[in-house]
Amino acid sequence: MSTMIATRDAYGQILAELGEENRDIVVLDADLSGSTKTAVFAKKFPERFFNMGIAEANMVGTAAGLAAAGKVPFVSTFAIFAVGRAWEQVRQSVAYPKANVKIVATHGGITVGEDGGSHQSVEDIAIMRAVPNMTVIVPADGAETREAIRAAASYQGPVYIRLGRNKVPSVFPVEHPFRIGKGCEVVAGTELTFVTTGLMTAQAVTAAELLRKEGISARVVHLGTVKPLDSEIVLAAARETGAIVTAEEHSVIGGLGGAVAELLGEHCPVPLKRVGIQDRFGTSGKSEELIKYFGLTPEDLVEAAREIRQRR
Repeated sequence: MSTMIATRDAYGQILAELGEENRDIVVLDADLSGSTKTAVFAKKFPERFFNMGIAEANMVGTAAGLAAAGKVPFVSTFAIFAVGRAWEQVRQSVAYPKANVKIVATHGGITVGEDGGSHQSVEDIAIMRAVPNMTVIVPADGAETREAIRAAASYQGPVYIRLGRNKVPSVFPVEHPFRIGKGCEVVAGTELTFVTTGLMTAQAVTAAELLRKEGISARVVHLGTVKPLDSEIVLAAARETGAIVTAEEHSVIGGLGGAVAELLGEHCPVPLKRVGIQDRFGTSGKSEELIKYFGLTPEDLVEAAREIRQRR
């Protein structure tokens, strides 16, 4: 995990490439194209890029109209605005009619940093998970982001993809195979499993290395798709390792932790620990400080693993 790239940067790159391949792809942004990196597409295809201004609800409604006309619209803004300000339009105009709109939201989670709690979306995965017909994707790194955007472009229907602001370590090789609804085992292990998404996958890989030095064998299962959940890989991990620790840069309520808890509760009850934001808003600080403040470090995951192992 040496290369560092922000998932939003990978998005900008692959979007411009896909624009060459598919002339039906159009891009809409709410006056944040420099930050969301859709500016790369805008420079290359100005006639297929629409800056909708600070009018997120109108942007989503327009995207639904473009989808009805046969286009493949990618809509981008910060996660807090995509899910918050445009909620009704996402539900009524995109999800309800199964419009072929791809909502790619950047600046997700607390690693937005100094912008603080007002701009740190810690509930967006939960909200989008609850919307019928919506697919929810949270890539781990730049390589997976590229493949996830490519998969979303060819998928028919609404998709929400959550990306981050800061550079993150590479977990996967270039052209890592990505399939919507399928997770993957990143680290083999037998005594417990970290089930992770987004930037927490890299944290879990480090945690597994630390645990191995203690003689504890921890598996890492990454779910790039939070909805639909890959129930097969999660249930196999539960049966084979007997304990699960979920990890996400999101509230422990309703996100990955909630999804896994629901699945295990119905089909394979095993000890479970949810690592994430503990039902509170974010706060201002540098991203590294906030990761530590909210208990999302590899050391925090190691502590959770030790605890859950005792409950097996």
